[in-house]
Amino acid sequence: MGKAAKSNPDRSVEQSEPTQRSAAATRTRILESAEAEFAVHGFDGVSVRQIALRAEVPVALINYHFGSKDGLYRAIFVARAPMIVDERIAGLRLAYMETDPDRMLELVIKAVLVPNLHMRSVEKNSNYARILAREVADPKAMERGIIQEFFDPVAHKVIEALKKALPDRRIEELHWGYQMMLGAMVYVMADIGRIRRLSDGRCDPDNDIEATRHLVTMLHAALKYGRVPAAD
Repeated sequence: MGKAAKSNPDRSVEQSEPTQRSAAATRTRILESAEAEFAVHGFDGVSVRQIALRAEVPVALINYHFGSKDGLYRAIFVARAPMIVDERIAGLRLAYMETDPDRMLELVIKAVLVPNLHMRSVEKNSNYARILAREVADPKAMERGIIQEFFDPVAHKVIEALKKALPDRRIEELHWGYQMMLGAMVYVMADIGRIRRLSDGRCDPDNDIEATRHLVTMLHAALKYGRVPAAD
């Protein structure tokens, strides 16, 4: 009887590493394909089969990695939201270090805008922004709870920072001000060429430095001077 072959741990590691890299690459390709499909068609307008065809993988592989279409959709936010939220919190910390109210207000606005606009600029891609815009407006979004889970906690922190920068404002004004910031940000992020066309190429949402400069200046003025009297 021949001797039993000795196991080689190093060999097992060598074999597993390419497999892990391949699985990670496949998972990334599925997520990118899902982003593109959800951005165009929305959650209800996309099937797992469509995403599988775009990613060039079997449907079973999507179910293996993400469990379901819901799991895949949520995975997009799991991958995207933490970085944006962490950068936003870091920006708010800087704002709280500022003693001048005007400068603090500017830094709060930047904390909200910069992470998202920079993401679009780096990726030259508006898919995630369009998904975010759709999710905010989708009547079924409350059932999924994605906005509440990933973004509401930092939204409360932004409102608190606005309250400190604008202590004489009513809470209603602060909430509408935050809503206005988000609306401007998401619209610019989701733009697929309109402002470029209307401005004959002078305005480019992929240029996050210029986009931030204009939005921060305009939003700062609106929040600072746009007083809304209380209803009678």
